[in-house]
Amino acid sequence: MKKTILLFVTGTLALTTASVVRAQFPTTPGGGGQRPAATIPGVSNSDVPRGNAKLTGIIVDSTTSKPVEFASVALIDVTTKRPIDGTVADEKGRFTLNKLPSGDFQLLISFVGYRNKTISSVKLDRRGDVNLGTVMLAPDIRTLSEVNVVGQAAIVEEKVDRLVYNAEKDVTSKGGDATDVMRKVPLLSVDLDGNVSLRGSSNVRVLINNKPSTIVASSVADALKQIPADMIKTVEVITSPSAKYDAEGSAGIINIITKKTTLQGFTLNLDSGVGNRGTNLGLNGNLRTGKMGFSLSGFGRANYNVRGRFANTQQTFNNNGTTITTEQSADTRSQGVFGQYTLGWDYDISKTSAITASLRYGARNNTQFQDNFLTRSMGAYLPTYNLRNVQTKDLSGTVDANIDYTKTYAKPQQEFSVSAQFSRNNRNNDFTANLLSQADFATITSRQQNLNDSYNQETTLRADYQTPIGKNQLIEFGGKGIFRQVESSFRYNFASGAMGMFVLDQNRPANTLNYDQNIAAGYGSYTLTTKSKFTLKAGLRYEYTTINANYSRTQPGEQGGQAGEDLGIPSYSNLVPSINLSKTLKGGKTIKLAYNRRLQRPGIQFLNPNVNAANPTNITQGNPLLSPELTDNLEFSTSAYVKNVYLNATLFARLTNNSITSVRDTVTTSLGEVTNPTLPRPIRTTYLNIGREEAYGINIFGNATLFSKWQIGGGFDAFYAYLTNNSATAVYRATNSGWVVTGRFFTSLNIKNGWGLQGFGFIRGRQIQLQGSQGGFAFYSLGIKKDLKDKRGSFGIAGENFFNNPFTIRAESSSPIFAQNSVTSLYNAGIRVNFSYKFGKMSFDQPQRQRNRGANDDLKDEGGNDNAGAQQPAQPAGGTPASGGGGRRPR
Repeated sequence: MKKTILLFVTGTLALTTASVVRAQFPTTPGGGGQRPAATIPGVSNSDVPRGNAKLTGIIVDSTTSKPVEFASVALIDVTTKRPIDGTVADEKGRFTLNKLPSGDFQLLISFVGYRNKTISSVKLDRRGDVNLGTVMLAPDIRTLSEVNVVGQAAIVEEKVDRLVYNAEKDVTSKGGDATDVMRKVPLLSVDLDGNVSLRGSSNVRVLINNKPSTIVASSVADALKQIPADMIKTVEVITSPSAKYDAEGSAGIINIITKKTTLQGFTLNLDSGVGNRGTNLGLNGNLRTGKMGFSLSGFGRANYNVRGRFANTQQTFNNNGTTITTEQSADTRSQGVFGQYTLGWDYDISKTSAITASLRYGARNNTQFQDNFLTRSMGAYLPTYNLRNVQTKDLSGTVDANIDYTKTYAKPQQEFSVSAQFSRNNRNNDFTANLLSQADFATITSRQQNLNDSYNQETTLRADYQTPIGKNQLIEFGGKGIFRQVESSFRYNFASGAMGMFVLDQNRPANTLNYDQNIAAGYGSYTLTTKSKFTLKAGLRYEYTTINANYSRTQPGEQGGQAGEDLGIPSYSNLVPSINLSKTLKGGKTIKLAYNRRLQRPGIQFLNPNVNAANPTNITQGNPLLSPELTDNLEFSTSAYVKNVYLNATLFARLTNNSITSVRDTVTTSLGEVTNPTLPRPIRTTYLNIGREEAYGINIFGNATLFSKWQIGGGFDAFYAYLTNNSATAVYRATNSGWVVTGRFFTSLNIKNGWGLQGFGFIRGRQIQLQGSQGGFAFYSLGIKKDLKDKRGSFGIAGENFFNNPFTIRAESSSPIFAQNSVTSLYNAGIRVNFSYKFGKMSFDQPQRQRNRGANDDLKDEGGNDNAGAQQPAQPAGGTPASGGGGRRPR
């Protein structure tokens, strides 16, 4: 029987992750697993004596004081040596055994990677509960390598409300940025510009460490370039957010968790890399003494030698029956410098309360060039030529500051928290075009300049409270206020020749958009866990939005009215329900059913009325009159472990009304464009609330560990997209549909003596758009890494896209008044060498930590991406003891 007990304690857990353990012994919100007596081999319900005694405790790592999640606990009769009851600790290491008989017992605690812990004398009687307090579990040095192998199987983890990708295990992204990591996350796809979509929808919320940032509001793609891949610990994908999350983010929420270390002492990490297309250098220092800790980190990255080429052919159909054909081509190159600097501080006020604060500054300096940009137009007369060189500068700086306070109580999972956050992004997005003479294609005849200065500022206040009801229920409620100010100032300048002074272009308007948005929100959420292994989480969120928008300056001839015109955007309210239902089945299988309604407010890039005419025949312009779109999401998922293989499959449906849709038309009279019917008319891209989008699909992915050293994983998404609109204008009216398929593959091999090998491949098929489609593309990479002795440092080398240089992407769009085809070629084969080293001496400590707060996840951004959003709070590290522990945290 003793062998049977050990099989139950360690053998099963060695092949499963937390999801399986939770499936076998589901926990309640009150902490402590349900008694799995019937599942202990050789023990039936009739064999287990009953009583009124209760046994509780908390299991923690003896070296880090962190909770040991899902450790197995068995209560053994000292006379018969038979287990009479058992359970599994919850996420905070807490366990509870109820209705136990009186007598003397032994308690056996075990988990893979730790030495078995036996408490030889446990006396139970009817006089009251027995609280063992903190039980230390010591790591088993002899099995550490085995633990690492088991950890590999959790490269992708499925939790109750999210899917987690453990990015820190990836060596191929070393020296890259967050864009490289996102391409490997199941359910996500990333285009060539870095725009992220979830199950085919780009209306997602992106958080950084559970908090929003105005740099994400300006551009998700730009924000990802500022986050080094080396600093990312996990990426969490939440497809069905609860009422606690902001209502924004039609498709879901993406939360990027960066690496943080809580230490006693001082450490300094150095990370560096160099390659043929980029260089990076990062420093990360931590100092902790007593109850107070500080951290200071800085990271810089330079990109260079990024080359490409594009060709574009378009036809515009004029009212007089003539057709103008325009052909364009140019060589492209880009270079940039990115950096971010963060100062963090935390203080443990008491055993049950803590305060944290941080200040972050991020900078971006990116320059793009279009060399020999030739435009050739053919119509009723001789061809006309236009040659120019264009330089575009995109400069931004972002400041994020936040302070959080958390108070926990003796009752497990009872918690109150408040937080405040300030974030501001200043951005300059300008271009200068040198127009060249048609006589020699060398002399600069004139210059054109577009200056667009903007800022996006947010202030957020939030309060949350949660408390358990009984042993299997939890209620949460709270409120939040977001105060947002956006300004975009734009103008066009003109200069004669190469040396002429720039002056205001009188044919084009200069103006400033002021856009203030205030949001008040409240929510309530209820969670119920039943003995039959059902979990129900339902919630309701209410949001009220007010908008004050106006133009502060107007030039003669501008569309939109007189100076200081109020745009008259009305206030609106939204009631957002959500419900999640899950069921645990035998054999570690789970099924989930979820419904939620989401809304998507337009971000600054959709609202910005500035006309970007860097390409004179393809211009873009935002629309400040946009209203939010509403989306209903329904999904059904199932997951299971088959030996060492983890499989997950999800069916989903998404219906969006009042969709913010990009539409194209041809400009005829505005902004000083030539109106001669024999000359080409620019194709303009703007945004309207005229769309309805539907998507029905499936997502499948799996993960397996072979021979204890080799891990393989991958999956694919396939959905049918249907897009249509109800525009009364024929040039906008369109319908399009088709299948969209995305796939990815990942492999990792641990070799002896600290060597590791990893490979990755990603392919995205044709994307369906309202007025056309964009062709597919693929990425792949291969890397090798070597850990130095005692793992204080490492070096590695990684290459990407080394066979297809360049590779091309095709796109096409059409309407009754135009047709367009384009080809983009990218020369992005790359190789980089990385080195990292850690200085200083550290001893781990686990202070109290606040719950994550305050994220604003409500803005749809350029390319369909949005601002960061509300986060799912995490329980404070270390947890609180079960009843009777007085709320003291383990040290």
